[in-house]
Amino acid sequence: MSDKNQGDPPKELDEKNASSDPSSQAPVLNPWGQDIVADDDYQRLCEEFGIKFVQELEIPYSMFEKNRFLRRKIIYGHRDFDMIVKAIQEEKPWAVMSGIKPSGAFHLGTMMTASEIVEFQHMGGKVYYAIADVEAYVDNGISFEESFENAVDNLADILTLGLDPKEAYIWLQSREQLVKDMPFEAGRYVTNNMMKAIYGDREFALYIAALIQVGDILLPQLKDQVMPTVVPVGIDQEPHIRLVRDLTRHFKRTNVDPKTGKEKSRPLFKPAATYHKLLPGLDDIQKKMSKSNPNSYFNLGDDPKSIRKKMMGAFTGGRRNREEQEKLGGVPEICMVYKLLQIHFQPDDEKLQDRYLRCRGGMLCGGCKKEAAKIILDYIADHNERKKAFIPIAQEILSRNE
Repeated sequence: MSDKNQGDPPKELDEKNASSDPSSQAPVLNPWGQDIVADDDYQRLCEEFGIKFVQELEIPYSMFEKNRFLRRKIIYGHRDFDMIVKAIQEEKPWAVMSGIKPSGAFHLGTMMTASEIVEFQHMGGKVYYAIADVEAYVDNGISFEESFENAVDNLADILTLGLDPKEAYIWLQSREQLVKDMPFEAGRYVTNNMMKAIYGDREFALYIAALIQVGDILLPQLKDQVMPTVVPVGIDQEPHIRLVRDLTRHFKRTNVDPKTGKEKSRPLFKPAATYHKLLPGLDDIQKKMSKSNPNSYFNLGDDPKSIRKKMMGAFTGGRRNREEQEKLGGVPEICMVYKLLQIHFQPDDEKLQDRYLRCRGGMLCGGCKKEAAKIILDYIADHNERKKAFIPIAQEILSRNE
C-alpha cells in the first residue's frame, strides 16, 4: 500500500470525484483478501481515510463498564460514534448492525465481531445481523444449501456468546427482499469508476455483493425507523463503510403522519462505524489468519488436542533466552497468547492485568502457554456444551425467512 497520500484525510466519494481517475483516490483495501495490516500502518490509515480515534471521544464510564472492547482499547477508531454516545445519553433508539459470511465454522476472527455486537447490545442497541449467503456464493462458490447449514451453526455460536434474539433481527441476504433489491436502488448512483476507486478491479459479482451489503447496513433504518446505527468492523472492511456512507444521502424513509395523514420523509443517518485491529495468525503476527495455513488459526469446534498444540506453537513476546526473559521481561503487546486472552477468553480484567504484569516481570513463555491453553480449552468446552441448546433455536430463526 502506498505511503504517498499523506495530505488531508480524503473526503468520502461524491458525485464529483466518483467519476475521477481511481488512481487519485485513497489507497485500496481489499475486504475479501488475506492481507494483514501492520501495527505501524493503523495511524496512517486513519489519517488517510479520515477515521477518528476513540480515545479522543468523551465516553461515559458506564459505557466502558458494559463494553470490554472499548475498555481494553481493542476498538481504536470510529466514524460518528459520538451519535451513538448521544443516543445512549438521551435514551433514544439506536442500532448495531453486523453480519457473518457463512463459509465455514466459527473461528477467532468472526468471533471478534460477533462478541462486539453482543457487547453493544448490552449497552442498549438493537442488533441487526445479516447472514451474507450471497457473498459466500459469489466470493467462495458456496451453494445456498451449504451456507444455510453453516449459518445455523454460526448463529448458534453467537447466541451462545450471549446475543438476545428477542432484541435482534436476523436475516439471510438471499431471502430479504429489501436487501436483494438494493443493487438496483443503489446502482442508480454508482459508476464503474467509483467502485474501482473504492475496491480496486474486482469480479463484477463482488461489486454486486457490496451493493447488497449497502442494503444490509441501511436495513435497520429502512425497515424499522430512522436511527443512529453503528457497524463494528476491522480496518479491512473500511471500503464497505465508505460506500454505504456515500450512498446514504440518496435514501429517505417515508411514513404517514398519524396526526395529518400526510406522508413525511426523513433522511437517514449515515451509518457510524467502530474499527478494531485485525487479529494476526497464531504462528506469525506478520500474516493474517488463513485457511491455507492451519497453524494460523483454530475454530471453536476443533479437536482440543489440535487447539492445544497450536497454542503451544503460538508466537509470543518472549526474549531470545531465559536469562533475557527474566532480566527484561516479555512483551505482551505482540504476544498472540496474551491477545487471545485479552480479546476473547479472559473476561476478568484483574486476572488479565495480573498476567500482563507477570509477563513484564519475567514469566517464562512455556508456563504461560500451558496456563493459557487450559483457560482457552475450558472456555471452548463450556461454549460448545451450551451451544447444543441453541442449534434448534438458530434453525427456527433462519427458517422464518423461507
